[in-house]
Amino acid sequence: MKKANKKSVTQNDGVDSCWDRIYGGSKLGIWVSQAVSLLTTLLFILIKSIKIKDTAQILSVLKLDMLGDGLSTSYSTFNMLSFVHKSGFGVLGFFAMILFAITIVTIVLNLNYLIKAQKCSNGRSNIKIYEAGQYAMVSNIALSILIIAYCIYSNKVLGLVNVFSFSFLLFLIIILSIVGFVVIKYMEAPERRLYKEPGFFKELRKNWVLFVLLIPAILFFAVNSYLPMAGIYFAFEKFNFRDGLWTSPFVMFDNFEYIWKADLLKLVKNTVLYNIVFIVLGHIFKIFVAILISQLSCKWFKRLNQTLIFMPHFVSYVLLNVIVYNALTYETGAVNTFLTSIGLNRIDFYNTPGYWPFIIVFFELWKGVGYGSVVYLAAILGIDKTYYEAAEVDGANIFQQIRFITLPLLKPTFIILVLFSLGNIMRGQFDLFYQVVGNNGLLYNTTDIFDTYVYRLTMTNPLNNGLGTAAGLFQSIFGFIIILITNFIVKRKNEDYALF
Repeated sequence: MKKANKKSVTQNDGVDSCWDRIYGGSKLGIWVSQAVSLLTTLLFILIKSIKIKDTAQILSVLKLDMLGDGLSTSYSTFNMLSFVHKSGFGVLGFFAMILFAITIVTIVLNLNYLIKAQKCSNGRSNIKIYEAGQYAMVSNIALSILIIAYCIYSNKVLGLVNVFSFSFLLFLIIILSIVGFVVIKYMEAPERRLYKEPGFFKELRKNWVLFVLLIPAILFFAVNSYLPMAGIYFAFEKFNFRDGLWTSPFVMFDNFEYIWKADLLKLVKNTVLYNIVFIVLGHIFKIFVAILISQLSCKWFKRLNQTLIFMPHFVSYVLLNVIVYNALTYETGAVNTFLTSIGLNRIDFYNTPGYWPFIIVFFELWKGVGYGSVVYLAAILGIDKTYYEAAEVDGANIFQQIRFITLPLLKPTFIILVLFSLGNIMRGQFDLFYQVVGNNGLLYNTTDIFDTYVYRLTMTNPLNNGLGTAAGLFQSIFGFIIILITNFIVKRKNEDYALF
């Protein structure tokens, strides 16, 4: 018995001393890596990392007067885009945009590490903190190398000789970041052994077959989703076919300014409000219809209702336009014919904007509820029947079963579908609005959304690709921010329901 106790104490002492040694090293390492992260962040913000040495060569080769055009001789990655804009060197624009974006990402990663590092503890795993630190250090190194490459590229593509140069503080950042990365890896290794968490390369060696199976999916998204994202450069230039995508004049935010002046707040308000109504009422009716169908016991009647509710989804928006027109037209519309038959006055729908929010919402729900209810119906059919049997034994009626079993178990499906819907909150149902409303200017105040405005804009300016791309980029960023905010709120409430 004494030997067993002695052995247990020895084991505990071994674990404690091991942990103390790990944490003692971690404490010093965390301070070192935090100092590196803070210093590199300040350097990226404060230093002018790109310098223009020989202005006379720029004047002779490029015919660009630095003083006359209000240009500086040194730039950071934050304001290099202003040089590209003023100089008109569109060939440098895309690279400068990449530098700007990576600079923002780098600063965010460093700040994220500085914040997370404050939570470093000897009572739980710090592997996530170390991973955040590694991302920050790698990003510092990548950004520094890209700035050096940008200077070399600028000289080469503009035909200059050592005019664009870089600050030698970039080498200091690279050295410090390598030191910080090594320190973090040194701290991380014992904890991975302690908590038996393999790193990426160990995981790759262990499950290489699964990673190989992922390659087709990675290639698919790379080719179809990520490579086309280079086209957002249209939004920042005045495109012409002579210069092409990469060398057309860089106009920075001029395209966005044009959209802003076109009553952007009204377009955003209409688009967002319509989509909020579509999302809220749509999911309520989809759940309601799914529950009703699931409660039907007669199989042929159940299938008949499913078919009838599902059919409007296959009605094209062009045909929907015909249906709406024949229902609402002033002289011969079905609604006005009915009103006159019961002694009431006709309603001029196409000249009265106030009716159209209700008309559009009605037909959107009519067309989409049946199709959307299929997902909820599948979720309901997947619920274990023993829950309902146990509820019946306890005396619960049908409404109590729906309230306490069906609706709570539909919550994860509802949250995920709402999150997916919110990603497109700035993308209106173009087919619906354009086909049903058309080019009726009297109704624009209440029915004009971002998509219909951009369509008219690109039709009147067919060669200005930048305006359409700028509008699409604005919609994507707006939806992305909404997704992040909503997912953060959901994650705070219940992490299991969040997308990421």
